[in-house]
Amino acid sequence: MSAYEPYDILIVEDNPNDAELTVRSLRKQNLANRIYVAEDGVEALDFIFCRGKFSERDCMKPPKVVFLDLKLPKITGLEVLKE
Repeated sequence: MSAYEPYDILIVEDNPNDAELTVRSLRKQNLANRIYVAEDGVEALDFIFCRGKFSERDCMKPPKVVFLDLKLPKITGLEVLKE
């Protein structure tokens, strides 16, 4: 991977307003990175481990930055960290 290749950013947030605010703040900085939003801990783990609807994602390129809400439905942020 080259130093200038964009990397993935994962935002894990169950509140759509907070997620949108974070996305807008990042976009305001003119980042060329790909930004993905997961709405709960299960979806976050599926993204990270290329499962379910993210099974086509390249697992050799994990997200470099994860903004993780700790109070999530289904699986909490702390449980995501443990995985």
